[in-house]
Amino acid sequence: MNNSIQVISKYALEGLNSQALNDTAMAAKQTLESGSGAGNDFLGWLHLPSSIDEQQLQDIERSAAILRQECEYVITIGIGGSYLGAKAIIEALSDHFAPYKTGNGPKVLFAGNNIGEDYLYDLMDLVRGHKFGIIVISKSGTTTEPAIAFRLFKEMLEKQEGKGFAQRNIVAVTDAKRGALRNLATQEGYATYVIPDNVGGRFSVLTPVGLLPIAVAGFDIRALVAGAVEMEQNGDEQVLNYAIARNALYQNGKKIEILVNFAPRLHFLAEWWKQLYGESEGKTHKGIFPASVDFTTDLHSMGQWIQDGERTIFETVLSVGDQQHEVVIPTDEADLDGLNYIAGKNVDYVNKMAELGTRLAHIDGGVPNLLITIPAVTERYLGQLIYFFEKACGVSGYMLGVNPFDQPGVEAYKKNMFALLDKPGYEEASAAIKAKLNS
Repeated sequence: MNNSIQVISKYALEGLNSQALNDTAMAAKQTLESGSGAGNDFLGWLHLPSSIDEQQLQDIERSAAILRQECEYVITIGIGGSYLGAKAIIEALSDHFAPYKTGNGPKVLFAGNNIGEDYLYDLMDLVRGHKFGIIVISKSGTTTEPAIAFRLFKEMLEKQEGKGFAQRNIVAVTDAKRGALRNLATQEGYATYVIPDNVGGRFSVLTPVGLLPIAVAGFDIRALVAGAVEMEQNGDEQVLNYAIARNALYQNGKKIEILVNFAPRLHFLAEWWKQLYGESEGKTHKGIFPASVDFTTDLHSMGQWIQDGERTIFETVLSVGDQQHEVVIPTDEADLDGLNYIAGKNVDYVNKMAELGTRLAHIDGGVPNLLITIPAVTERYLGQLIYFFEKACGVSGYMLGVNPFDQPGVEAYKKNMFALLDKPGYEEASAAIKAKLNS
């Protein structure tokens, strides 16, 4: 078994001249590493893994230990990159049914990633009467979704457990010097961690934004960081393979990339990946559209379209080597279900054959397939995978000719929402929108 992730493009590039993109890819990599490209003030993630020192890890582990000791639940409040990375790693490493089991430390829950009233009500109802802590993650402290959630749960915690408990068990991850959340944390005496100015949210998994919730969930952040360091130091060949392949396919009319997994625990890893690539590349009317599916489940819903639909797609399959547990299919004397032909086989053997059979079917159906192999779903290999996708995203974005590190388009909906809510300062926009709606 390889001790690192591998990218295999054999079944993606048949008939394409990807060699023509080698020079472009190398130039993009040089632009990224030299810091000479657009968005170069947001490259703090590039050498982040190797710059994390022992003191930083100890500080995060110390804060996590306090929350683990005092709380039954810890609510992580954030949106976008301020929650997706942590959610992805925690879900990937957790027992699938952990929410229904007791013990093993506090349950890490998430809020501030939507404005669903019933969601917030149900979460408040769950933690009512239980000791809970809060990790609130926001650069400014004024982003609407997390700000609403924090106001609600802060008030609830203070009323339920008292100000002293709340001060010990609210941790703010925010700007180093300014912003509403920084000011509140200083005023209230919360423990704080800094979101680096030069690391954008979708690249922040290996900062306290991701490391603190992951540590609270009981996972090994040292192994996660070590895996990322391995990829930072030795992963360029795989990074270039992926960036070249997806740009070659895009130039050949493949406008949609579907990230495929055959392991249910990787669902939120795909959600994180969608933000990383969608927000980084979708600009100036360019960019591959990132989508994802969970197989074999979605073969019974999306499989028909992927097999026989419009040929504008390619697949990137995340293939996991070793599973954490073994489940063997038993023999049944009656064999009414006709499964005795696979009796004695591990369930994962059947899943692997489904994976291979699906890839072959889709390739035969005209869907190019990239394969990314990960030896196992562990902290080390997830650290490798996170950094691999981040660096490949930077290279791929520069190959595409966009700034991979800004996100100007996400402000449009906020302007309209604030105007419709009659937020001070948006009076002119409010009048214009209401006139439009009434015309």
